[in-house]
Amino acid sequence: MVNQHPQLELAYDKTISVIRSCKTKSQLEGASSMVRNFKNLYKRIGYPKVLSYSLDETLKQQYIIARCQH
Repeated sequence: MVNQHPQLELAYDKTISVIRSCKTKSQLEGASSMVRNFKNLYKRIGYPKVLSYSLDETLKQQYIIARCQH
């Protein structure tokens, strides 16, 4: 991904992992906050926009999955 910023890659992977582990709306709200924090923190170093899109899409898909399970 981004070899110059290994912390960015680790934070991105961790955020994706948290999103995918969510089973309830409450957990997804926490993950949504985590995504916002990721974007705010890494905006300063100019992270690739594809990461933002990927986080948003993964979050959206997990909301759908959680809604279908209940």
